[in-house]
Amino acid sequence: MQQTNENNNHLIEKIKPHVELIAAIVAGLLIVFAWYTTRDGMNTVGITTFIAAFIIGGFAKAKEGVEETIANKELNVEFLMILAAIGSAIIGYWTEGAILIFIFALSGALETYAMNKSHKEISALMDMQPEEAWLVQQDGSLTRVKVDTLQIGDIVMIKPGERVPTDGHIIEGATSIDEAAITGESIPVSKFVGDEIFASTVNMTGAIQMEMTKPSSESLFQKIIDLVQSAQSEKSPSQQFIERFEGTYVKVVLLAVALMMFVPHFLLDWSWNTTFYRAMVLLVVASPCALVASIMPATLSAISNGARNGVLFKGGLHIEHLSVLRAVAFDKTGTLTQGKPIVTDFIVRPDEDAKHVLSMLAGIEHNSNHPLAVAITTYAKSQHVSFAKAAIQDIPGYGLEATIDNMHYKVGKMDFVGRERALAFADGAATTLAEQGKTVIFMADHNGIIAMAAMKDTVREEAKKAIADLKALGIHTVMLTGDNEKTAKAIAQEAGVESYIAECLPETKVQHMKDLMKQYQFVGMVGDGINDAPALATATTGIAMGEGTDVALETADVVLMKNDLSKIAYAIKLARKMQRIIKQNIVFAISVIIVLICSNFLQALDLPLGVVGHEGSTILVILNGLRLLRL
Repeated sequence: MQQTNENNNHLIEKIKPHVELIAAIVAGLLIVFAWYTTRDGMNTVGITTFIAAFIIGGFAKAKEGVEETIANKELNVEFLMILAAIGSAIIGYWTEGAILIFIFALSGALETYAMNKSHKEISALMDMQPEEAWLVQQDGSLTRVKVDTLQIGDIVMIKPGERVPTDGHIIEGATSIDEAAITGESIPVSKFVGDEIFASTVNMTGAIQMEMTKPSSESLFQKIIDLVQSAQSEKSPSQQFIERFEGTYVKVVLLAVALMMFVPHFLLDWSWNTTFYRAMVLLVVASPCALVASIMPATLSAISNGARNGVLFKGGLHIEHLSVLRAVAFDKTGTLTQGKPIVTDFIVRPDEDAKHVLSMLAGIEHNSNHPLAVAITTYAKSQHVSFAKAAIQDIPGYGLEATIDNMHYKVGKMDFVGRERALAFADGAATTLAEQGKTVIFMADHNGIIAMAAMKDTVREEAKKAIADLKALGIHTVMLTGDNEKTAKAIAQEAGVESYIAECLPETKVQHMKDLMKQYQFVGMVGDGINDAPALATATTGIAMGEGTDVALETADVVLMKNDLSKIAYAIKLARKMQRIIKQNIVFAISVIIVLICSNFLQALDLPLGVVGHEGSTILVILNGLRLLRL
């Protein structure tokens, strides 16, 4: 029995977010059935079915409309649509009233679904925060405690593979920290005593002790969460305009209907039956059914077209924003670049055999999961070089020491193998390679530097074309990256990006995004990592790579499902086409409504003809919107 109840509760929880959509679908089916049963005239079964469709389809929007009207003391379109549907029923046009209810119920269901989806990225961020940490007691013993119980000044032990529980600085040990959650960079950063480390980053190698400098509620990672929440809660100018227009539209229509019910009787000597009839016709023809149809079919067609071509839009508003973009900012790692370093240069001492040295270097690196080590072993495999057997000792934060055939070797950065001889090796090639934005490691024996390997995160093949396509559309391109100035400059030049901003943390990315929006007003952001989430949420349109993190995908407004950057320009062209069609539809729909209203006032329009004109204009704008399916 308990298991059955749990299953029922689980089923209810799964269905709950989709109740409005289910109600709209059921209402639609009832409308079809009622229409079929009343083809030869109204009957009890048909009318009863229509009433059921009214109640089931319109309950959620009617409840929302009444609650908002009471809370905001402002009439809304929900209220007008319900009145229009009831007015249609009063004068015997049940089908038209039910269709109005169905269209509005469906749009409300889609809006609710989108709102429910928008909360998921916050949960995904929360999951990355460690809940417990190893607190170092005064006697040196370790105690597992909740992170939210830690206080500033506490000493915490962080073992290899664990996430950093909160912001602080290292007081003992050295290690490499994967800061991808903060900076987005795939290459771990060496950390020593005194260096600052951030919550939710990953300790890769050595065990360290850190002193907590900020409460968990004020950590840099928590700021990311706060930034996402803040950005999503801000309404766009378009949304604010729609809400203001909504109240005015409803008031004007209701005032016109009220006047129509009384004024013609006294001024034009119309009978009470005529004035009531004309008022109901006005309520029907002035309803925003055609205006709704002007937007939704075109929007759904654009969404379908985009999905078929590898672009996922999360709603019509985001397509609208995409159509007016004037600048697009790109994250570097995993967006413009592959996100994985590869060996671009391998230089050995003239008296050494290159393949033999590569065999030894790969043998030393192949047991490490460090991205640079993976790049070297991958390069060795591509050169068909086998790995030499080596005894290895890891020196956290510095590099590796190894013994091969009784010979001692060091592998690491220049400070580990000797800065002066590293700078002098191969006529100073290390300096030139570093200026090209490459990461350089060295291999040394007792005689000095034996080899040097340079690695770089490579630009995606389609990135250059994507940037060129955006420039052709008149859109300015910018790169935001946590990388250093030299690396950022090299990648920007290679990709063809017009400008770049280096050494960005998540909070500075948001500030730079706001600065860009002041300059260009409508700015898109393309990213794939957790660190990109606040900027994606802040931008006019956030665009996520399909293989990026869940947080980036949930925060973004548009997702490139196949990671194809060239689809950005395609999406913008599609959005601009959609906007042109919507404008055509709106002008046409409003023109028809004005003509119908004027004809009704002049008594040149009966209700059947009014319905034909009203519903006919709706069908025409729907067909015009469906043209986007063939683009």
